[in-house]
Amino acid sequence: MKSAIVRPEIKIQHPANVSTSYEEIVRTLLAQKGKDEAYTIAIECYPVTNETLILEEIITPLNPELIISSKELFINSTELNEKIKDILTDDRIFGLMSHHVFEDFIDEKQFKLVSDELNEKRSQGKFSIIYGVGASLVENIDLIIYVDLARWEIQKRYRSGEYSNWQGANTGEDSLRMIKRGYFFEWPLADRYKRKIANNIDYLLDIHDEANPKLIKYSDYIGGLKEVVAQPFSLVPFFDPGIWGGTWMQKTFDVGRKEKNLAWSFNGVPEENSLLLNFSGTRIEIPANNLIFNFGEELLGTRTFGRFGHEFPIRFNFLDTMDGQNLSLQVHPKVDYAQEKFGVNYTQDESYYVLEAKNDAVVYLGVNNGVEKDALISALKEAEKGDVSFDDQKYIYRYQMKKHDHYSIPSGTIHSSGKDSVILEISATPNRFTFKLWDWDRVDFDGLPRPVNIDHGEANIDIYKDQQWVEKELINPFSTIAKGEGWLEEKTGLHETEFIETRRHTFNRKVRHENHGSVNVLNLVEGKEALVTSPTGEFDPYRIQYAQTFIIPATIESYDIEPYGVSLGETIKTMKAFVR
Repeated sequence: MKSAIVRPEIKIQHPANVSTSYEEIVRTLLAQKGKDEAYTIAIECYPVTNETLILEEIITPLNPELIISSKELFINSTELNEKIKDILTDDRIFGLMSHHVFEDFIDEKQFKLVSDELNEKRSQGKFSIIYGVGASLVENIDLIIYVDLARWEIQKRYRSGEYSNWQGANTGEDSLRMIKRGYFFEWPLADRYKRKIANNIDYLLDIHDEANPKLIKYSDYIGGLKEVVAQPFSLVPFFDPGIWGGTWMQKTFDVGRKEKNLAWSFNGVPEENSLLLNFSGTRIEIPANNLIFNFGEELLGTRTFGRFGHEFPIRFNFLDTMDGQNLSLQVHPKVDYAQEKFGVNYTQDESYYVLEAKNDAVVYLGVNNGVEKDALISALKEAEKGDVSFDDQKYIYRYQMKKHDHYSIPSGTIHSSGKDSVILEISATPNRFTFKLWDWDRVDFDGLPRPVNIDHGEANIDIYKDQQWVEKELINPFSTIAKGEGWLEEKTGLHETEFIETRRHTFNRKVRHENHGSVNVLNLVEGKEALVTSPTGEFDPYRIQYAQTFIIPATIESYDIEPYGVSLGETIKTMKAFVR
């Protein structure tokens, strides 16, 4: 199970010659340069790339006449921080989405000096290299190498205390603030530029595993991505501990055994996850959102791409509190608030699908009948001071969980998953906009109180979502769509105000799926194994295992799923999500 769930890879048929050591990379680049002495290479880096490693292992052995760091092109960190202070804000978690481009931060005098120096070396028939973030902004570049990183790898580097944000000079800062700066400022900045120069890139360099670098021609890499959007595939998930985390994922997936617990697994979030492309046995790891940047319409479908552009709108992840603790009591912003306050296009509507539950586990959903908003907010603010605890039984409606329950959680709904449960969270992609209202009097692993956001929460809580409304609108809204011998298709959450539709299939034989004109995201929520096949043979059979999330690109209009292997003859279940 571990290989399929923890490090799923996609076999690429497109041939590619990949350099797999620093020595081989140097030889490849020297051969590419040939006898041309007047030659300039730009090594363009995604923020938080280990530029020192590139300098030592690639640039210095290439022995250029001139080496320049792209940091010389830009204003200093003090000036940059002043320029972006309004979008970063003083908040530890939230900012305003940036629409900047790298050119906004160029130091014109320094940029001219660097350009003149590079052009002078070129006129002298010399070999030069400029490297770092924004290196390819200068003119007269002969070869561009792009060094890419997935966001989850970046977040681990923030936490290590060894890296700063781009031009940030903030090594060792609170990692939550560093992630905020990445999410709201530098990641959109870098992604915007990556898309802009895509047609000019010659090579992709993968150094997620810095001891095992991979250099591939960009055209071969794009050929590999083109294959991905013509077949089912899974992302490389990440697993992360949390103060409330549990033990189910450690036991089920045999992963993270040395951690105190595992709270989250993001296993269907292209913005965060990576893809592992297998080129004839050589594995190249890339940010999964590159697939959307290059083949967005093919992946999402024309209708969904027309609504969301280069954003993957559906998110699957696990919340594990088995033998753990309750999640924080929280609420997500309504769409107008998210647009006005944070500059995002849509909000974090979601749902909880229960994979496992024990010991009378409960979901907290909405408020008790008769609760007044003023009284609720007053009680939350008193609890925030730390002198008294919040009386959740008085204010918050709770419902006992059962395996395979499904709860819709539209924005504005107070909610929390209780201890002793495993949740498949199916939601809209924005994942930074959780307003914690109360955190059960806890501190985090760092010894600091986890931040609560009652002011943001107060502006978004729908107090009318009480027990009566919740039971009618949000709990197990299953309805039969179709059925036949050995199969049943049901429509369930999300709420009518949300744009994602979910379908549950229960079956003991081969079942036909249509994609509804949209990318499909699925998870095998019951059963050990299943097989995904094409009615027309357009892709190879794809084997999936229990709790594996997988994606069906919109290029695949129909597909079949059936019990497989040890699950032959058994009844199994999938949950499927698509854009309405």
